[in-house]
Amino acid sequence: MLILITYDIENDRVRTKLAHKLKDFGRRVQLSVFEADVSADELQRLTDLLEKVTLAKEDSIRLYTICSTCSGKVKIWGAGEVTEDRDFYIV
Repeated sequence: MLILITYDIENDRVRTKLAHKLKDFGRRVQLSVFEADVSADELQRLTDLLEKVTLAKEDSIRLYTICSTCSGKVKIWGAGEVTEDRDFYIV
């Protein structure tokens, strides 16, 4: 499933640490926005990770699930492409 993770975190250390961890799940598409094509197990791992982030009063993290019908309707102006599941992974 395609998901979108956005965040607004004031603390540089917390924000940088989160960004590095999110790279394990998907691709950074803007400074505070990641797209990821994840399995149900990966989504659970990601949710567990996000629940452990220490947020200040004004901080926020948002996770949006984009249905398969809607992912085909994503429009991009400028650089980039919608994240898609790869047929194979190189480890």
